[in-house]
Amino acid sequence: MTRSRRGIIFGLAVAVVLAGSVPGRAQTLYVPETTDRYFQVEFQVTQNRRGPAVEGYVYNRARQTAQRVRLQIQRVDAAGAVVGSSTIWVPGEVPMESRAFFSAAVPDAASYRVQVLSFDWTCQGGGSGM
Repeated sequence: MTRSRRGIIFGLAVAVVLAGSVPGRAQTLYVPETTDRYFQVEFQVTQNRRGPAVEGYVYNRARQTAQRVRLQIQRVDAAGAVVGSSTIWVPGEVPMESRAFFSAAVPDAASYRVQVLSFDWTCQGGGSGM
């Protein structure tokens, strides 16, 4: 194999690796200790003609507005085991030191757990706001 052919093959291999590693938008997941520091979730299970729903508020304790807040809703059986989960986006933003409402239809379960899975801080210019 000639030197130029090896260079072409190497270049194509690098391009394939780089193309596969560049996501459309990186999503950062946080450990619960991090999200618990900034957010508190209060919810209740409601019942309507379509079935159960989980609705409540995400409270933002930080001094910066959060956007693209994603919640994980876990379905728990009577023994306390997680039997399924889903994720939802909180509509709009969660203003600093304020709250935002969410609501999601869910399959029936003995109980539910809700936690913040991911979020982004808004860029408000001039500093971090923290």
